[in-house]
Amino acid sequence: MKFTHFDAHTHVQFPAYDVDRAEVIERAFNEGIGMINVGSDAAMSRHAITLAHKYENGVYATVGLHPSDANEGFDYEAYKTLAQDEKVVAIGECGLDFLRITEKTEIAQDAQKAIFLQQMKLSFEVKKPLMIHCRNAMPELIILLKEHKEMLVPNSVVHFFSGTAEEAKELLTLGFYFTFGGVITFVHDYDEAVNTIPVDRLLTETDAPYVTPVPHRGKRNEPLFVLETEKKLAELKGISEQEMAAQIIKNAEKVFSIDLSA
Repeated sequence: MKFTHFDAHTHVQFPAYDVDRAEVIERAFNEGIGMINVGSDAAMSRHAITLAHKYENGVYATVGLHPSDANEGFDYEAYKTLAQDEKVVAIGECGLDFLRITEKTEIAQDAQKAIFLQQMKLSFEVKKPLMIHCRNAMPELIILLKEHKEMLVPNSVVHFFSGTAEEAKELLTLGFYFTFGGVITFVHDYDEAVNTIPVDRLLTETDAPYVTPVPHRGKRNEPLFVLETEKKLAELKGISEQEMAAQIIKNAEKVFSIDLSA
């Protein structure tokens, strides 16, 4: 099957889809949408791999530990075994999330940084790009990446980019790609960043089941709705929806070493 659109970061393996998972994927496939189901811990990483193997093409997985779960520790060898699966295309989602630790000590931040560096090392060892989550911590993330850039795999991704245009420029110099999700359809906070990033570094995502785009607000998000984000990105970049779709497929194939035209 040839895929013409791509959801680079979704979570169809999550319990939110236990009742209708196959139907959700079928709706996406009917519109030519491929997807990556992103692991957030060991269990969800394994579920993402299992789901990906049910489909010959168009469904992929990542493995990683979300920074909000840094307190559970990172079993490097266990994640390495998962990461070597042929359906795994990236390591993450990993990174820093300081939103929910404002009342905690610096140790919590240090724990997140330590576990992120372990996943960065894993990415380097298995030669698969990072899928980075970063919230309320972009300056700290950029510092870490620069300090350890010898371990940075080319074509890594910052998902759901929420930084400034200047931060985007710094990440561009490090070779990063950027995903944008449904939030750009109902706020203008990220317009400047989108306009700063070249089209050959952009990817679309849903982060489903979260952050549903207009005009589907109030519903559970799903990969089908990535079309709304793609449409908005095309508008912001001043190109046709067809051009944007084709470029995103090209970018996804390069970043994740996959063939979406088979």
